[in-house]
Amino acid sequence: MTATIVRGEWVLTMGPLGDLRDGGVLIRGGAIEAVDAYRALRDAFPDAEVVGDGAGVVLPGLINAHTHLSEALVPGMGSELTLFEWGRRIVTPVGDHLTREMARVGTQLRAIEMLRSGVTTVNDMFVHGNRGSFASLGVVDGLRSVGLRGVVSFGAEDAIEGATPLTVGDVVDEHEALAGHVGADRRIGFRYGIGTLLGQSDGLLARGVELCVANGWAVHTHLAEVREENVMASLRWGRRTIEHAEAIGLLDVPVLAGHGIWLTEDDVDRLVRHGVAVSYNPVANMILGSGVCPVQRLRRAGIAVGVGTDGAASNDSQNMLEAVKVGVLLQKVAATDPAVMSARDALAMATIEGARALGLDDRIGSLEPGKRADVVRLAGTVELATVHDPYQQVVFCAGPRSVRDAWVEGHRLLADGALVDLDEDGVIEASRPLARELAERAGLVEAGLSWLPTT
Repeated sequence: MTATIVRGEWVLTMGPLGDLRDGGVLIRGGAIEAVDAYRALRDAFPDAEVVGDGAGVVLPGLINAHTHLSEALVPGMGSELTLFEWGRRIVTPVGDHLTREMARVGTQLRAIEMLRSGVTTVNDMFVHGNRGSFASLGVVDGLRSVGLRGVVSFGAEDAIEGATPLTVGDVVDEHEALAGHVGADRRIGFRYGIGTLLGQSDGLLARGVELCVANGWAVHTHLAEVREENVMASLRWGRRTIEHAEAIGLLDVPVLAGHGIWLTEDDVDRLVRHGVAVSYNPVANMILGSGVCPVQRLRRAGIAVGVGTDGAASNDSQNMLEAVKVGVLLQKVAATDPAVMSARDALAMATIEGARALGLDDRIGSLEPGKRADVVRLAGTVELATVHDPYQQVVFCAGPRSVRDAWVEGHRLLADGALVDLDEDGVIEASRPLARELAERAGLVEAGLSWLPTT
């Protein structure tokens, strides 16, 4: 069985082995077999292929803990809208017209963008209301064709004003179909999706909790994203969103919640008590003016906090390196304290903490023998020509141009900057007519949100 040594000036393991100067990672058969000094690995495995010239940085593949590939074809509009306006004017009409083919090609498009920014695992919530389309299954199709590791959920809502009405049966049918389509895939997992608690009827919320308990399903949802959410929850249920989630039993199953911004101390206590994980999505929170997640408060309480790009219509990029950098900067500016978060903190959240948030830290998130071989090599490009502090230079200096090689499950997806299995130009060409069709059908062109010419 062929072995490969991935070599770097620094290997940042994000695990017990710490950081190694002139180190290497030995990959064989989909797993990490050894992590050591490069010379020791070379002596022990003289026949292994070597990737890397001793410059740059090797690290675990980054984990995008929260995004929406349902927005893959509609980036770059509505940046002056609040979250509720943006949802009403863009996300809801788009969701009514998404198809499985749009999901597949859109996933390919954004997976390439993520891979080029060091992502090897993505946690997606596909939000749509196109009844009977089973569009979310296209995300699985797209991820399989790219080779990226992923966790997929259907962000179902049946109580959104102006949306195509879904029945509880519609939602259950698609979740069951999606779980079945994922099956026993080693790279792709399933979570039950709840777009928002407010976006679901009480009947659907109760049925969802029942299904998750019965099937052992974990949940991907949004919690405490904007102030108005808690106000509306209080008016509807007489309690804030997280308190209501606890009351209906939702927090009794594993939950990863996007955002976690508008939290009281009681809310934090509930999250800790139930082991709820949070995804921090700084770029989207800034674009939509949602607020600032109290990241270090959550981490000090023992909550697993990952980093997410959020969707291509709310970020509007899927550049994970950008999200990691901005995540640190936002915390520093919000606290007016440059020491509030370090580059090492940020990189941990994008790797091992993101894995812990998804319940995958026994398999990915750090470079350790026995874990799956999800590995990224950043070359010694101009951004990393001289590495003074590898953590700071990955977080504050590196960009997609530095990401030269990537492996998922030991399979090389990116080789010296070139995609191994996909025709990038072909994916781009395939996405254009689908994006045009979606923008026209959703009324985004007519509304002036999309500047595409009408056909």
